[in-house]
Amino acid sequence: MSANTDPCIFPVPLALSAHLQAKKFRSYQSNPHKATQVYLNTLAVYATNYYLQCLGFKTNLEKSDSWNPTLQTLMDVADLEVVDCGKLECRALMTQTNYLWVPAEVWSDRIGCVAVQFDESLRQATLLGFTEKATECKLEITQLRSLELFPGYLNRLRQPNQVIKLDRWLENIFEAGWSAANDLFIAPKPAFNFRGGDRMEIPPLENSLPVVKRRKLLNLEAIAEKVVLMVGLMPTNEREREVWVKLFPDGDRTHLPPNLQLMVLDETGEALMQATARSTESILLKFSGEVGEYFSLKIALDNLSLSEAFII
Repeated sequence: MSANTDPCIFPVPLALSAHLQAKKFRSYQSNPHKATQVYLNTLAVYATNYYLQCLGFKTNLEKSDSWNPTLQTLMDVADLEVVDCGKLECRALMTQTNYLWVPAEVWSDRIGCVAVQFDESLRQATLLGFTEKATECKLEITQLRSLELFPGYLNRLRQPNQVIKLDRWLENIFEAGWSAANDLFIAPKPAFNFRGGDRMEIPPLENSLPVVKRRKLLNLEAIAEKVVLMVGLMPTNEREREVWVKLFPDGDRTHLPPNLQLMVLDETGEALMQATARSTESILLKFSGEVGEYFSLKIALDNLSLSEAFII
């Protein structure tokens, strides 16, 4: 996966699979206008789904009205279910069009609306921006908010029980799925590449260790790989905490999959630091933050990614 270097737009190539799905849904429609509408709506949902997967957000196409042929016939619908957030409307527009049409029937139960523009050949879609709530059918694209703000917006919408509250760990209050960890935060041999700012460091052995740590098993289903994510926390003063993150293989495996990436993202989805495994036993990162600060961890391999959201 690759993202555009301009954070304000996001181009998506429309693969053959996208057009095959759009043709399948179009075939259920006898009215030519409705058939075209369904085709473009399907491509808009496909492009938005690709974008969200690149960001590490989970989606559920099967729970989306736009993937239901009966509802496609009854409504002008292009929604995408974003897990733990809600339904996002994905509205299509063509090149040279300067406004977005948002039907009144999709105003009430949407977490927002994304503008998806197509070129004339329908080979590429470009996400232009978003709006949090539609209150009129015709929306000028100049009114859209920047996509740069979109990841942070979705993160704030996540159900509270889906964001891990790290400071509660100091009170021995832990979320489901996070078990006790006996593993040590020991830095592996430097067999991976990393990128980040001044806040990133590989902790030496003699450093003080976290006072609390938990682990969670992550399943990269598409490649039958399981890895363990371990997170540790240590207060440095009343407001600041050190956070330790370790990623290592599960079971009898001795090394992480090559090219597996671990990223620390801020509220906007920008990578503060990242490391890529190069035949290494584990990845270990350490950074500091203030109580109440949001961050997320993204684990990615090829076209697959998982993410976990935290508040310090």
